[in-house]
Amino acid sequence: MARKIPTRIGLKNRKSKQRRRKIGKAPGTITYLGERSGGVSSIELLTYNQEEYRKEQLTRPEMLENIPTSTTELVNVVGLSDEALMTRLGELANLNALTVEDIVNTDQRPKVDEYEAYIFGVFKMLYLSEDRRIIKEHVALVLQEKRVFVFQEIAEDVFDGVRQRIEAHSGRIRSRGADYLFFALLDALVDNYFLVLEVTEEKLDALEDEIYLKPNSHTAFKIQQLRKEIISLRGWMAPVRDLIARLIESDSPLITKDTRLFLRDALDHANEIHETLQLQREMAFSLMDMYMSSVSNRMNEVMKVLTIMASIFIPLTFIAGIYGMNFEYMPELKWKYGYFGVWGLMGVIFIALILYFRRKGWL
Repeated sequence: MARKIPTRIGLKNRKSKQRRRKIGKAPGTITYLGERSGGVSSIELLTYNQEEYRKEQLTRPEMLENIPTSTTELVNVVGLSDEALMTRLGELANLNALTVEDIVNTDQRPKVDEYEAYIFGVFKMLYLSEDRRIIKEHVALVLQEKRVFVFQEIAEDVFDGVRQRIEAHSGRIRSRGADYLFFALLDALVDNYFLVLEVTEEKLDALEDEIYLKPNSHTAFKIQQLRKEIISLRGWMAPVRDLIARLIESDSPLITKDTRLFLRDALDHANEIHETLQLQREMAFSLMDMYMSSVSNRMNEVMKVLTIMASIFIPLTFIAGIYGMNFEYMPELKWKYGYFGVWGLMGVIFIALILYFRRKGWL
């Protein structure tokens, strides 16, 4: 049986019901607001240094307390609906209750918060499905002295490249600390935005060709949908530039001077994404004007053809109207070749008007 896709109104109603669960509760109350309630959470741990690498699944969050401090740790938590587990993880990692609250709030806008012992960031992870649809997921990153937490709703993400670099000991990631790991994860998020923007660029080009070649009643709807999509992307992507800039300017000892240099490279990418988004937004808003102009031009072409046809048949109708009158004394009616003469006159007028319109460039 085909999977039922929720409508936009259905999603809004569902989100509204979820938000009502939080109304009246004290700040810091752990309340999951996502759409994947009842899922099973899992904790994957990667520990590494220059010589060692280990990957394991943790059955209990308390196992995090036994990790040696000589390694860098990547703790990947998949599934945010288990509020008791998230509360316990927050306690073990010494996270502020407001931080854990934002981790499970999937509607939280992108932001970065600095605390004495850690840096917390919320971002939107965007990637493409097999049919090239844009998928949005909530992801939260926590940087501590020797550890980076990744909190996400589902296992699919854009961090496979980072995990492969850690496992294969490729590049500089195994020789650097948790702050560089935090940068690598953030850089993977930002770089994947380019792939998403390529899809919107293709949609813009396709719609532009459709507007010029064959606009129809569905074209305006597709333009409106694309405009909404780009506006949403802008809301998810645009803040990342300011957040990376905040990390670069931060006085936190958790980010070393070398890592700030790499963050500047990520900032350049974020600036490029911001500029591309601005350009695509302007193009999306101009598409409707192009559509209206194209429809108007096509209507003008139709009206021109109808006007030319009317101009041709007006004199012919005039002649037919004169000789259609029932007056008794009309000499031409008794002429032997009168019928053929009228047809000849009409033919001459028809050809003369066609030649005239062609000469004017109207045909």
